[in-house]
Amino acid sequence: MPAIIHCRFIAIPLHLDIEQPPQLEAYLRTKGYAAADEPIQIRSLAGGVSNRTVLVEFADGRAWVLKQALPKLRVAVDWFSDPARIEREAQGLRRLAELAPAGTVTPLVFEDREQHLLAMQAVPQPHENWKTLLLAGEVDLNLVEQFGCLLATIHSRAAERPEILAAEFADRSFFESLRLEPYYEFAAQQVPASASFLRGLIADTRGRSDTLVHGDYSPKNVLVHADRLVLLDHEVIHWGEPAFDLGFSLTHLLSKAHHLSAHREAFAAAAKRYWHVYRESLGHVQWGGSLELRAVHHTLACLLARVAGRSPLEYLEHLERMRQAHAVVSLMAQPPQRVDTLIDALIERMNVFA
Repeated sequence: MPAIIHCRFIAIPLHLDIEQPPQLEAYLRTKGYAAADEPIQIRSLAGGVSNRTVLVEFADGRAWVLKQALPKLRVAVDWFSDPARIEREAQGLRRLAELAPAGTVTPLVFEDREQHLLAMQAVPQPHENWKTLLLAGEVDLNLVEQFGCLLATIHSRAAERPEILAAEFADRSFFESLRLEPYYEFAAQQVPASASFLRGLIADTRGRSDTLVHGDYSPKNVLVHADRLVLLDHEVIHWGEPAFDLGFSLTHLLSKAHHLSAHREAFAAAAKRYWHVYRESLGHVQWGGSLELRAVHHTLACLLARVAGRSPLEYLEHLERMRQAHAVVSLMAQPPQRVDTLIDALIERMNVFA
């Protein structure tokens, strides 16, 4: 039994579980975030696999989202990560508030390192998750362009401040435990034909130190409010290889092109537009001139990782996962040099499957 702190008539375990409303209510009142007699509403939110996520609404109109990092992720295979990563997310929120365009990041309210949680302002209603819209076949190029511009803005502005941010976000342990090992290394073990490509890419990625990398740049982590994107989930943020963000995000558009055959061409066009807006918005930053080729490599790696890694895309059926793996491995032998060429090659293979 965990030790208990008593708050009036409600017991608070030292190891708080924010998905238990009585515990969270007692915590908020004890900490002074809610008055003793103030009505509050608490509702668990569907979120990712790595956190407990809860919406708290106050009588005065305030609305917060609380996140609490889990030591063991909610997936079918064993996958562990230090819950202290919530501290990295809180710091990411602080810095992104300076780097990202106004209104595209939720303001941090407080963090509690002892309980591995943070609170941020909730995105106002009405809003919708962008992944949900895309899976419904709603491919809005305005949102796609915002997606590209937002990432380019973060990458380019951060690259102008390496003397501060490189040291502040130098620790890549969460990127290792939440991305490189469960995505690339695990996929290499599951698909031996990809091992040389993936392990070479892991080594290259570890050697890059170019800018601030979000590490989880996905439509799942974007809400759409008043036709504007709001970016969430920053626990993997670090100083490293910007091409990872590109490959990770392009993978989501291209996997949906695979899954939703009736909208395949729209998703292909969206993926191309996303890349071109990103590149145009990046400005003079070059990072050695090989960014596009590295983006191609990370797209291939992430496309395979999302069907053969520890966290496969839940909307892809077994046969779709097998076909995606086959298409990707065939391209790894001689990867295209350009993002547009890669997209065309993947769509051609997807159409053959159809």
